[in-house]
Amino acid sequence: MNPAELALIRNEIEISDTYSDTADAILFLGNCLDLLSKIQDAQVKLVVTSPPYNVGKAYERKKKLEEYLAEQEQVIDECVRILHPQGSICWQVGNYVDRGEILPLDILLHPVFAKHGLRMRNRIVWHFEHGLHCKNRFSGRYETISWYTLSDDYTFNLDAVRVPQKYPGKKYFKGPKAGEFSCNPKGKNPGDLWIIPNVKHNHVEKTKHPCQFPVELIERLVLSMTNEGDLVVDPFMGVGTTAVAAVIHGRKAAGADIVAEYVDAARERIILAANGLLRTRPMNRPVYNPAGKAAEPPTPPLFMDERS
Repeated sequence: MNPAELALIRNEIEISDTYSDTADAILFLGNCLDLLSKIQDAQVKLVVTSPPYNVGKAYERKKKLEEYLAEQEQVIDECVRILHPQGSICWQVGNYVDRGEILPLDILLHPVFAKHGLRMRNRIVWHFEHGLHCKNRFSGRYETISWYTLSDDYTFNLDAVRVPQKYPGKKYFKGPKAGEFSCNPKGKNPGDLWIIPNVKHNHVEKTKHPCQFPVELIERLVLSMTNEGDLVVDPFMGVGTTAVAAVIHGRKAAGADIVAEYVDAARERIILAANGLLRTRPMNRPVYNPAGKAAEPPTPPLFMDERS
């Protein structure tokens, strides 16, 4: 979509390129530490991000592991400072790979969170089917989301992210509850293994970013760990998937990236999302269509650009 077309639908959302208490979304071009330093203590309900994994992607310079961990610690320290007492941090990482050996980054980073007294609530495993194929080990098909809170008094809205029961009509057949439903009619807890397709070339959300989040992954975190009007921050925002999920559900968002092209893409996606025009994969859509079941109609292409 060109700037003229985008300008025609720009309404009802304030986007700032510097920190602002009133903006709906802050898209900062530059080092995330510069943005985080502008945010006051205890203001952020959710920090969710996927930092570079130090594997030599186009947007990062591969560093010695000790240097990489030290830089991550600086960012985490700032994220803890700005975190609301009832807030959460979700740090999504994969593995650092060195000469065929993998080192799980969530394990290496855990001491950084632990030094602040943060408490891990879940180690969420995100499983996906597609990726690079390995020849000398099993292909990696998961990443992890480490969920930390500052205390035992934290925001958690389970009902907002329940998934359909496997046997929704199942009832107790004996005892005092005989005849009553044996499962929660609102749905079940999604658990800590999330099967959500990753964003590959034929994914409806694909942009030029090589490693972007699927929106539905972040939606589950935003809905469960924040309330409407809360601020969600992504220090390594890429093309703005965290901000998209936040804006769709009535939260405020702030994020930073050092690549201008990604910040521009984030701006476009947020404007479309705020107006209900961004194509995304719906939450809880089955990964596979069971045999014999009618196919679900695709989301209509309301607006498309060269990255769609």
